[in-house]
Amino acid sequence: MAILLLDLPPEHHDAGRGFWSAATGHPVAADAADQAWSSLGSFADGFHLEVQRTGAGTPPRWHVDIETDDLAAEVARLEELGARRLADMGRFWQMTDPAGLVFCVVGVQTGAEFDRHATTWP
Repeated sequence: MAILLLDLPPEHHDAGRGFWSAATGHPVAADAADQAWSSLGSFADGFHLEVQRTGAGTPPRWHVDIETDDLAAEVARLEELGARRLADMGRFWQMTDPAGLVFCVVGVQTGAEFDRHATTWP
């Protein structure tokens, strides 16, 4: 299961969030517990689009969160495929793919949808 995140610094956050809501036809649902997060909800087959307000100086970018129920095993599997660890963020890993694109490996965040859409590796 994967979540596509739109990382937007404060000066671009509101305009970008509004644009992607209008472009996709999905209303913005703000996270009541954390003002830096909002969701545009589920798309085909459980694909989620989220908007994250980042800190000043972070360039606007897209990144993927890969959900897993075994963080250590998934990080190791991705390293074998050519990914590199960038930063241990405590509850998740920030990594780069072989081309240097940032992505994160996170624990389960989509609840019951995770089990329905998860890929099981041998």
